[in-house]
Parts: sequence; C-alpha cells; structure tokens
Amino acid sequence: MNVAAANPTNGIVTSDKTELLLAKLVQLRGRSRRREFLLRNRRWLKAHLVIQLADKARSLLRVDARESLALSESALEIARILGDELAMAHAIRMKANAKYSLGFYRPAVELYEDASRRFEELGEKIELGRTLSVSILSLNLCGEYEAAFQAGNRARQIFIELKDDLRLARLDINLGNIYYRQDRFAEALDCYKRAYRVVLDRQDAEGIGVVLSNLAVCLISVGEFPEALRTYQEAREICQRHGMPRLVAQADYNIAYLYYLRGEYSRAIDMLRSTRDACEETKDRYHHALCSLDLAELYLELNLSGEAAGLARKANAEFADLSMGYERAKAMAFEAIALSQRNQSVQSLKAFAQARKIFINEKNRVWPSLIDLYQALVLFNEGHLSEAARLAQAALAFFDSSLLLGKAALCRLVLARIAQSRGDLPAAHRECLEALDKLKDTQTPMLKHQAYLLMGKVHAASGNSSDAYSCFRASRHELETLRNNVRGGELKLAFLKNRLEVYEVLVEACLEEPEGSLKEAFGYIEEAKSRILIDQMLRPVREVSQDSQGENAFHIRDLRSELNCYYNLIELEQLKSDRRSPERVRRLEQEVRRRERDLVRLLQESGGDAPQAAVPGFESVALEKIRDSIAPDTLLVEYFQTEDRLLACLLSRDRLEIIPVTLASRIGNALQLLKFQISKFRFGSEYTTAFRDPLIHSARTHLKYLYDELLTPIRDYLNRSHLVIVPHGILHYVPFHALFDGEKYLIDDHTISYSPSASIFHICAKQTVNTSGPTLLMGVPDEKAPLIANEILSLSSILPQANTYLGASATEDVLRAEGLVSRIVHVATHGQFRQDNPLFSSIRLSTSYLSVYDLYQFRLPAELITLSGCATGLNAVAAGDELIGLARGLFQAGAQSLLLSLWDVHDASTANFMCRFYGHLQQGSDRAGAVRRAMLEIREQCPHPYHWASFVLMGSYGPLARP
Repeated sequence: MNVAAANPTNGIVTSDKTELLLAKLVQLRGRSRRREFLLRNRRWLKAHLVIQLADKARSLLRVDARESLALSESALEIARILGDELAMAHAIRMKANAKYSLGFYRPAVELYEDASRRFEELGEKIELGRTLSVSILSLNLCGEYEAAFQAGNRARQIFIELKDDLRLARLDINLGNIYYRQDRFAEALDCYKRAYRVVLDRQDAEGIGVVLSNLAVCLISVGEFPEALRTYQEAREICQRHGMPRLVAQADYNIAYLYYLRGEYSRAIDMLRSTRDACEETKDRYHHALCSLDLAELYLELNLSGEAAGLARKANAEFADLSMGYERAKAMAFEAIALSQRNQSVQSLKAFAQARKIFINEKNRVWPSLIDLYQALVLFNEGHLSEAARLAQAALAFFDSSLLLGKAALCRLVLARIAQSRGDLPAAHRECLEALDKLKDTQTPMLKHQAYLLMGKVHAASGNSSDAYSCFRASRHELETLRNNVRGGELKLAFLKNRLEVYEVLVEACLEEPEGSLKEAFGYIEEAKSRILIDQMLRPVREVSQDSQGENAFHIRDLRSELNCYYNLIELEQLKSDRRSPERVRRLEQEVRRRERDLVRLLQESGGDAPQAAVPGFESVALEKIRDSIAPDTLLVEYFQTEDRLLACLLSRDRLEIIPVTLASRIGNALQLLKFQISKFRFGSEYTTAFRDPLIHSARTHLKYLYDELLTPIRDYLNRSHLVIVPHGILHYVPFHALFDGEKYLIDDHTISYSPSASIFHICAKQTVNTSGPTLLMGVPDEKAPLIANEILSLSSILPQANTYLGASATEDVLRAEGLVSRIVHVATHGQFRQDNPLFSSIRLSTSYLSVYDLYQFRLPAELITLSGCATGLNAVAAGDELIGLARGLFQAGAQSLLLSLWDVHDASTANFMCRFYGHLQQGSDRAGAVRRAMLEIREQCPHPYHWASFVLMGSYGPLARP
C-alpha cells in the first residue's frame, strides 16, 4: 500500500495572450526550440508568467507528470532569459514537483534544496514553507527521515507564524506519510485526522481525497477493513469527480490491496491489472512498481512461488532504479519467502538477512520483526526448533504491543507448532488460544483456517476428539470462504496446494467415532476432490473469439503462434536422421519454456477479468443425487488417501461402506515397476517378440501385486457387473481394468469406467450433449504413425454421417466449428503429456498444437470424444486431486465421455482396437461394454497388457442415445 501526497494550488487568472503562450509551451519539446520561441516572444515574458506556468504544471501533476515537467523546463528558460531570481526559484521547485511525480526522488530532493535556499535568501517565507513541506515527500521516499522531520518542523514554524491553517493541514498529511512509512500508525492517524478536519472545513477537494486515501491505508494496517473500504471509496469518488486520474489510480491500487488482505484474490488481481495499465498511461513509475510488488505478495498467498519470485525481482529492480530502499527491501523479503516455499532455505535466509539490514537502515520498526518471524518459519521447517523459537519470541515481543493483531497471532501459531513438535501440548494449546483470541474480530480467513486446524490437532493429540472435530469444522469453513473468493481455475489450483489437510482429518475424525457418519465422511472426501473441475463443468464455456480485443488477447494470440512455430522447429530437428543438433533442440526448448511461462502468466491474469455468474455449487451434488446416477448393476469404488492410509468408499444405490485397504507407500514402487515393463516396448518388435513370455509374466506379477493391495480387501463387495473407479492421488496412474488376481484380469468379470470424482460422474451422466448429428473424424498421420490414415478411413465406413479430415485439412478451426455440432469426435494424432508443465500437454493438429489451455476455450458437447494418440489420458495430479491433462480440457469443453490412452500406444493394435470398439458400439453395446469386448478380442491376438489395456473410458459409460 502507499500514501498520497498533498500539494496546494493558487488558482491565478491568466490573460488571453498568456493562455496562448501557455498552450504553445505545452506543445514544445527540446530546449533549443523552447528558447527560440521564448526569445521571439520576449516582450510578453514577465516573472508572473512563471508563477502561472507553475500553477498549470501543478494541476497537470495529477494527470500527466511529463507535461508538467515540460512546462517546468519552459519556466526555467523564461527565468534564465529574465535573469529573475524569484522566478528561478519557482521554476526549480516546479521541476522538483514533476521529478517527484515521475519517481525521480533523489534529483527532486536536490532541486527542492536549491529552491529552498533561493526562497530563503530572497526572504520569501511563505514560499520557503511550501517548498520545505513538499520536499518531505521525496526525502521520505529516499529514506532520509531525519531531514524530512527537520524540514517539517521548519515549515510548521512558518505556517504557524503566518496563521495558515490549510498549509498546516497539508504539512500534517506529508508528516503522516513519514510515520506511516516507519509503521508508526497511531502517529500517522493523528496527523491525518488533524488534517482532515481542516481540509473538510475549507472544502479542499484534493486535500480531502488525499487525506481520506491515507486514512484508509492506516486503517488497513491496523485491521479496520470495512471502515477502510468505505473511506477508500469516498476518496476515489472525490478524486474521480474533480478530474484527478493519478489519485484515482492510487486509490484503486490501495483498494486492490485491501481485497487481497480480505482474501478476495481475484478482485485484487483485477484491480491491480487495471491500475498497472493506468499507471503506464500516466507515467507513474512508483505505483507501477508497487503493482509488481503487491502481485508478488498475492501470488505468494496463492502458492505461485515461481511467479512471485519473478515479480519480486522485477519490483526490486524498479525500486533500485528509483533509489527506494524500503520498497526494495520488501521486494527482497517477498523473494525470500518465495525461495522458502520452493525449499531453497539457504538462499531464503540469505535474502531475508539482506532485506532486514535495509529495513534497519530505513529505521523501520515492523519489518525487522516480521523478518524474524519469517526466518523462524524457515528454521522450524528445517528442524532447528530452538533458533526458530528464539526468533518467534523476539517477533512476538514487538507485535504483542503493536496494533498488528494478525502478525501477533502468526507468532503464536509458530510457537504453538514448535511446542507441538516438542510434545508440549499444554503450551501448544495455550498459544493457539492466544492466537484465536487476537483473530476473533478480524477478517483474516487464512490465519483463522491455520489456527483452527492447529488447535484441532492439539485437541486430537490430547484425546479431546469432540473439541478437535469442532476446530476442524471451523478450519474447513474458513478455507471454503477463501476458496470461493478465488476465480480462475489455475489460481484455485495453486491456492489449494498444501491446504486440503483439513478434509483428511475430518474424514479420519468421522471414521474413528463409534457412531461416526459414513455419509458425512463421504461428503468430506468429495469436497477434497476435483472441486475446481466441477465448477468449470457447471459453468458455460466463455469462448475467446479469434478477434477478441484487448492487449492481453493480442499477446496471448502472439504467444500461441510463436509456440506453434517453436514446437514445429523442435519436431523437425528431432526427425532428422543425420545432422541432428541436441544443442539447437536445447535452445529451442528454452525459448518454448520462456513463452510458456509468459502465456501462463497472461492466462492466469485474464482468468479473473470479469465476475462469473452464480451457478449451482458443490452442495447441489449431494450423496442422494450421485446415487440417482448409479444404475442397479453398478458399484462406484472411490479411493481416498489420508496421510499414508488408503480408504475405499463403496457406493451403490442402497449401500455405502468405507474400508481401509492399504498404505499409499506400498503402491508407488509397484507402479513404477509396471511402467518400466510397459516402457520396454520402445525397444521394438524384435525385442518384444523374443522376450514375449517373460514380459507378460513380469507385467502380471506387478498387476497381481496391485490387485492384492487395492482390490483384495474389498473383493467380496465387487458383486456388480459394472465398476466406476474413482482414483485418488497416485492411483490415477493405475490401470484398474488390467489388475490380475492370478487367474483373471478385472476386465474379465466387469465392465469398467473411470471418473475424477463421484460428483463428476453424476455431472457427466446429466450432461446436455449432442444426441444426434455427424461424427467428426480427424487424423494427422506421419512417418511415426502411418496407420492413422487407415484408422480414419476404416472408421469412416463404420460410423454414420462421418465427416473426415486427414492431414492438412485436420485443423483447429475444423475442430472448433464442427466439434460444436458433432455427436462423436475422434482425433487420431500424436499426443504429448508434459510432466514438467501438464497444462501444455497437447495433441498435434495439422497447423498447431492444441494444449489443455486451448481446450478451455472450446465448446465440444459430444457424447463421446476419443483421442487415439499416445498418452492422451495421462494427467498430473495437482492439489485437491485435480487432474491436469487433456481430460480436464475436454471435460470442461462439454464432453460427456472420453476414451483416452494411459501410455504410448502401438500404431497397429490401436487402429485394430478402435475399429472393434466402434463396431460394437454401432451394434448396440454401451460404451463400457464396447471397450470391454474390444479389449478381450485384442488380447486374444496380443496378450500383453501393453497392446490391449492402454485405453480408459472416463465419464458416462452407458449406451449412446438413439437419434
């Protein structure tokens, strides 16, 4: 946040000739042109013209500071031509004002000193007082607080002697800014309130706008959020009404920061973006840099540590250029926090130490203690409990006696965690109580979420299960409040990182009670899974048209075009049989990563550019509604992990059971070994033919181990013909349909489909999609997959109303247009899963690579979408069990069901599988039945699971609607 400056005007009336001179001088650029013009009009030059120029320049400061600077250069030229010392003093102060407004604080200080000396020598007391008062602003931002207070005391003596109450009020505003910058909030409030009474009495619009804005800044700092927002809005209205766009932008900047503190992250991002644009227009370098600083802080809150570190470094450079130590130290501190979030503890502590040193030099009282607190957190996470406790106690000693209740509460929570780690539960309980007491009247949902969660853990460890459950419920409430204030799916994904533990402990609490509610536990399990995808599926797709306007839209299109060029260059380089250059590929990949980061940043910022309409929320997908979507012959098997324990929820129309099955740590190694066996098919057919039987035996060994761990504990419950598997965490990579009991695979006894969550299964079943219309067939064959052409041509003879696009005709525009009206969409092409950045997982079309982000902008309401390329069904599992991959983009685009691959598929067996699958579908099989029959038939020819088990059906599994 920042405080605004007070700068009075005189309002001198000018003659017509003077107005013409002023208008011409505003347009002139360059000293020689100005001097030539002024010499031609020398007879009109008078000392009072400089005063009039100063008044015009001062009014421009709130609109266009560069215009003001140009006028000051003209005033200096006039003063030189006239040889008038008083005019020179006015012109120098005029230039200092412009330099200050443009963010050149050190040059402004030097100019103010020059003007003050001249006014004092000329005996101009009132002008000396005004110059001293306004010089405080630059001295403050340069960290020269003693010099600023000295200038303020001298100005006060002059204004008291002259009985000038209005200028005394403006001096109070500027002195209040010093106190605020030193975090002396009580003294700052006194100054602002004293000034407000005077400017209100005098109806000084600019003074009222400035002092209200600064009062709001202080109110935020002491936690008075509602009053601060009202005050900001009043200040903004006054500044807007009186044509002060720079002050409007500053008010918007501070309002954005207020929204961030209240947990309304998307509103904060919206306002910071628009304020940043406004600051560029008004050439306000200071507030432009502040927007970078505050976006960095906001991204830290959202766990976007990489983006936060980049913005903090950018802000650091901007403030270094402005010679602003305090803000630069904040940028260093934010970068240190980002480093700690990325487990770079040594670098983090070093950056904290550098920032702390600067804050001490700046005579700041709060930040050195705040850095002690942050360092305590880093040291605690590294296991250095004694040093962490020492720093946390030192920080608490300061914050307990301050108005910063949230920081004092955070100190208490750190001390509680340290006590809990040492086994001192009474001390941990005491610290949690103190923290919650400080937070009870504040709007700080994040801190409250953390405090209640920690208190619940302390109660649980002490055997107080009832109190623990109440605390966990309160923690969940605060987290839901925060979650609902974050718009834009990817921001929500980042926000939820490491914050879903509360749902795990609530599930455990329900199950540990003798009469615990299974229904309630199931509800918490669903709350922890794919909530953001549910929200995106329930909202209509807001398509970004090809001719969308706006700077971000143009940048996004440019970046996408550049990325497609680079992807093609990399592919061409990799396809070279000779003269292939690994170094060139590496350089191209570096360019790709840079543009991908820029595109992610733009899309994240664009994700919350307008409020989204309310839709039926999570509460609408209740257990009873999920049951209504489950057919009598179907069992839904939903897994959930709490710490290392895996649970299986077994849900049918008439029964719900939750059963512990195994430990998650027992699954990872077996899954890796299975992936290794699958990867051996990359060695070629000669190898796999020679070692056919050993490869099958090894795969079955790992599939049996997984069966024993995941299915044997619930085998007696698997008495329905169809199973809907809802994995969790690492289990999303398990091919459940291929799990082996020693004699049979699971697919032998059941048809099987998958879903990211039970709620998404329900949504897919009720999805409104095209139940008639054509089939869209698209294929992009190449030398690595020449049979794609045969696959597409074969399917065109099986499927009705087939519109076929092969090679160059298989474009993004075709998919966008025809996918909107097609009943079935089948795309045969290369798929690429990006483990390093899953949102850029893509499929190759003839002229572009279509990523997950691109699919977010599509509308594809098909009954079935099939991607028959390699690894199209792979997903990264993000926080909240959110799947990040092509499935996510297709579900959000409106698909009812998906047929995707779990690994790199074999060209010939894939074409064979697809023909059999669609043949059975046309003969009347439901989607799951067609998948099963195709798998069994392929297995007769190619028994290794690599060939027949690669595809998974997600979403709705029933028969296609009959047109």
